[in-house]
Amino acid sequence: MNNTKPILVTGATGYVSGRLIPLLLANGYKIKAMGRSITKMMDRPWGKDKNVKLVKGDILDIQSLKNAAKGCGTVYYLVHSMISQKGKYRDADKTGAKNMVQAAAEEGLEHIIYLGGLGDITHKNISKHLISRNEVGKILMEGPVPTTVLRAAMILGSGSASFEILRYLAERLPVMITPKWVSMPTQPISITNVLGYLKGCLEHPETKGKIFDIGGPEVVTYRDLFRIFAKEANLPSPIMIPVPVLTPKLSSLWIHLVTPVPAAIAQPLAEGRSLPTTCTEDSITQIISQDLISCSEAIRRALEPVIQEQVDTCKTDGSKTRRPEWSHYGDASYSGGTLFSCGYQSIVKGTPGNLWKCVEKIGGRTGYYGADPLWKIRGSIDTLAGGVGLSGNRRANKVLKVGDTVDFWKVLEMLPESKLLLLSEMKAPGQALLEFRIENMDNGQCKIILLSRFLPKGLIGLLYWYVLYPFHEYVFIQMLKGLAKASGLKLVTQPGKYYPSPSDVCRWSNE
Repeated sequence: MNNTKPILVTGATGYVSGRLIPLLLANGYKIKAMGRSITKMMDRPWGKDKNVKLVKGDILDIQSLKNAAKGCGTVYYLVHSMISQKGKYRDADKTGAKNMVQAAAEEGLEHIIYLGGLGDITHKNISKHLISRNEVGKILMEGPVPTTVLRAAMILGSGSASFEILRYLAERLPVMITPKWVSMPTQPISITNVLGYLKGCLEHPETKGKIFDIGGPEVVTYRDLFRIFAKEANLPSPIMIPVPVLTPKLSSLWIHLVTPVPAAIAQPLAEGRSLPTTCTEDSITQIISQDLISCSEAIRRALEPVIQEQVDTCKTDGSKTRRPEWSHYGDASYSGGTLFSCGYQSIVKGTPGNLWKCVEKIGGRTGYYGADPLWKIRGSIDTLAGGVGLSGNRRANKVLKVGDTVDFWKVLEMLPESKLLLLSEMKAPGQALLEFRIENMDNGQCKIILLSRFLPKGLIGLLYWYVLYPFHEYVFIQMLKGLAKASGLKLVTQPGKYYPSPSDVCRWSNE
């Protein structure tokens, strides 16, 4: 294993690349991360790692590719133009592959590793997307630099576009009118196993110049996947009614309507469902040994993180290990499920210390400083549903600490005079956070922010959020007024809407 030359990882802010880079760093490799935005790469926890060099590059700009490849030994070609070029992605991808071949040859690279798509190129239903993936692989293989091509079907893990389509359809449609392709066989693979093969190709020179099919241990249908997802998410198994008139193009439009996945992604992926995507050979398993993760286990891992991991700020410890199947900061906005938020803010005349004394007393006998009848109704509903309700369950001591219980809330984070983060443990179709934030300002003033976030579970969770949203607005306004009054402080501004910044709701990074 040669760790002396840097490894070039293209498309560094992409789904696979962003998870591959920390894996390679953890194994002692030096990385050149290439992307079209230095700022976006620098924003990742690995962006400032001493063993990472950031280079701006575009596969359509041959000179930038040469600059990125200079001094490297291996390149991971993990770029796709499906989003940036939309309908013209096929031509752009061919041009990019030719540029990569030229840059790799002129800069003396030793190995190209490419992740493409699985599917019989001669099948009558082959999609343009899979044709393009195969064309790129062929161009790279015909170049003078030894190339390894890995061909995968659906990648299972939060953040993968295919997985997110599966998630949203399963969560939002208890009854589905489906195209015939739901019965098509496929061999999904977990993102952990994809990364294992990508890293393994780097360490096994005998993979050079070869094409490998990679897949998980099971061949299933898309109907099976919907049912497996529902079981792991504790959702009712969806009722699926296949109809012959629902073409891949119509399917993609329906996917775009029901899910937040953009049509530019949904259509090519939907078209690729119309043919079997199973491994025709498994020779790579004899070269690179790893435990293959089942569909159930991969989906279970993707659903593991609780809401506080979905919404923590971007200031995370880059050394912290996280499963590749989890949502990471930098993933597409639709990754990890729909995260709703509702926030209000006010400016008061006074110090954070005055406000904090009241924030820290919240719950129990003190109540919630506003709309108490509504809080009592919600508490009664929770009690009837088998929850603890507003039982006054909190320590008598006024000083809270992480892990304390406050009625049906659990204290997740507490920064005195700055932040109190509570996780709801009430009976609800989803997970909820309630955050109090105090920001010191000039002229003896401070701002108090009240922000709730909700990760719904299934269609019922979506309905739950929208039904309660008007009540949230009323309750939060009253709570802000009540907090100011209880603190003996004067409101400088009346409660107004607070719109979270990306750092308030961002996904965890690819640590």
